[in-house]
This record gives sequence, structure tokens and C-alpha cells, in this order.
Amino acid sequence: MPVITVEAAHMNKEKKAELVEKMVSVASEVMGIPEEAFVTLIKENEFDNIGNGKKLLSEKMK
Repeated sequence: MPVITVEAAHMNKEKKAELVEKMVSVASEVMGIPEEAFVTLIKENEFDNIGNGKKLLSEKMK
């Protein structure tokens, strides 16, 4: 059972569904494993918990 893990900022349900669909499709094609075998985990992080360069993403998003 292959596992795909994504860590990102918050996304709406539609974006998560699109991401899972496309990632599993490509991984299945490349690895030659049926799509149904994949498990995808999405870990969402608050902007205060993401650094970009020397600043928190929450500061850059202001």
C-alpha cells in the first residue's frame, strides 16, 4: 500500500480532491500500481507554522 503525504497550508475541499486525484493518477502510472492501492494523507499547516526564507508565511501574506 503506497502512501502519498502532502504538507501544505490550508486548502478547500475541492482543491484537496483535485490534488489527490492528480497525484494518485501520476503515481499509479509511473509506479505501475493500481490507483485503488494508494493512500493519500494531507497535513495542513497554519501560516504561522510555515517559514519562507527568514519570515513566517503569515507575515508575508499580510
